[in-house]
Amino acid sequence: MKMNVKVIANAKQNKLIEEAGRVKVYLTAPAVEGKANEALIELLAEHFNVKKNRISIVKGLKSREKTLEIEM
Repeated sequence: MKMNVKVIANAKQNKLIEEAGRVKVYLTAPAVEGKANEALIELLAEHFNVKKNRISIVKGLKSREKTLEIEM
């Protein structure tokens, strides 16, 4: 399944909100050295109850707007 995500780094808490056909993810991790991407994959793996290696960032590795592929 493909998913469009908007990532907000340095938030007060980790949370996931669905709105207008995409998902907004708030992460406490900073957007430095891939820490926010790692936290994003960890949070989504927990949310969808899949292993972390089943989630990959297809587009937007260094952007707030990302496209993810999740293998269920």
